[in-house]
Amino acid sequence: MTKMADPELLPWIREKRQPRADELAGALLVLGDRVCRAVADPIIRNAQEARQLAVLEEHLVARGYAKLPEAQRSSVLAMPAKTFAFRFNVPGKNEEGASVNMPMDAVVMPAGKAAVPLLIEAKSAGDFTNVNKRRKEEATKIQQLKAAHGDRVRFILFLCGYFDSAYLGYEAAAGIDWFWEHRPDDLAKFGI
Repeated sequence: MTKMADPELLPWIREKRQPRADELAGALLVLGDRVCRAVADPIIRNAQEARQLAVLEEHLVARGYAKLPEAQRSSVLAMPAKTFAFRFNVPGKNEEGASVNMPMDAVVMPAGKAAVPLLIEAKSAGDFTNVNKRRKEEATKIQQLKAAHGDRVRFILFLCGYFDSAYLGYEAAAGIDWFWEHRPDDLAKFGI
């Protein structure tokens, strides 16, 4: 634990002495806040994702789409026109060519005989720091999807929160587009 201790927050460890009362009180306050954030952040992210998917479902249903029952899921390519599903595994291929299951937050099959499903990843961020640490995940995901399905793959992000130009530029360079939670009508640009 000593190796993981923050030397700025806990200087008495490095100095091999007992902490003063004010140092200890301040450190406990900061550490308590860090523990609280570590516990709360996943809860908040899950709630934000649930809200995003509810917005998406409302938008799709209002446009005549139907939620595909769990029992009717076989393959994203076999989805009937004007249906959608949440948390659907889509096959991909890693760098070695091995098959990998890739969970998609949403899959939407538009109308039309030659329709290709739209794969949607819901992303929310409470600050700019976290998204820039995780931006490579989406680039890897689209590479693995294209390795399995070719360039016809349509993979977009459904964003809510703080996504700066560095993040958006990185995703655009990887061939990934996006739409914002407060603008679900922009799905029309993707044929939905």
